[in-house]
Amino acid sequence: GRYSLVYFGFSHCPDICPEELDKMAQMIDLVNASPLLSSQTTSSSTTSTTSSNPNALPPLLPIFITCDPARDTPAVLATYLSEFHPAIVGLTGTWEQIKDVCKKYRVYFSTPSGVKQGEDYLVDHSIYFYLMDPEGDFVEAIGRQHSPEEAAGIILGHVGDWAQGRR
Repeated sequence: GRYSLVYFGFSHCPDICPEELDKMAQMIDLVNASPLLSSQTTSSSTTSTTSSNPNALPPLLPIFITCDPARDTPAVLATYLSEFHPAIVGLTGTWEQIKDVCKKYRVYFSTPSGVKQGEDYLVDHSIYFYLMDPEGDFVEAIGRQHSPEEAAGIILGHVGDWAQGRR
């Protein structure tokens, strides 16, 4: 297992999601630069993980889950997220699947009713990063008030505790 950082948003968001994804990209780089985590390199045919620390955990797994599955197809998410950081994994699904995962994370989201196909709209949603431990358990919600450096410090504090057996 590995630590994951989960964010809920949508690709047509004009301001908040891009700001938070820029922040997430900085957090990824800051956290993965720590000796507590192994670094990951990818070539065209292989992915390798290296570290001088034999107890290092795998790199942080950043995940973006859409709150707008009607517009956010896998291809749309791949293109959108590539603008922020190559490590971010984009997830979508049916409206019911998204509703279910949002409920499990206690994420609020609301899509306007009566929108016609092709019409532009905004999706209101919670604005938190959800830190999950290597066993998939919730650890902490990181809000907009934290800078990338503060958020990375919070994450690395939990990673350090995990590495020392304090879970």
